[in-house]
Amino acid sequence: MLKKAFGVDCLSDRQMLRWHKAFAEGREDVNDENRAGRPSTSSFDDNVKRMRDLLNTDRRLSVRLISETLDIKKSIVHEIVSESLGMRKVCAKLVPKVLTDDQKARRVETCQELWILRRQPRFP
Repeated sequence: MLKKAFGVDCLSDRQMLRWHKAFAEGREDVNDENRAGRPSTSSFDDNVKRMRDLLNTDRRLSVRLISETLDIKKSIVHEIVSESLGMRKVCAKLVPKVLTDDQKARRVETCQELWILRRQPRFP
């Protein structure tokens, strides 16, 4: 009956039995409980901050060099650079994907100035 109502989003029979047993034994919350395991070796937010600081000093750093400098896996470096920092590689330089309003306004001003200069006669 539940599978007809919820389709693929329905829990399996086995999982329903596990939850039933857990609540029958006194569990009151569906959130994960603390458990033993391998501790996290790096904090994602700290890595993002360290990487942002490093890229502000030199935007021409490669993913490999960032990985070696910060001692983080290359796949994590690539994920942070592209998703968290919103940057991409353009002509061997990491640049923001989205321009700020100030950057957009400055580009418009520069284009307008160049357009005006193009129309003026050249100096002798």
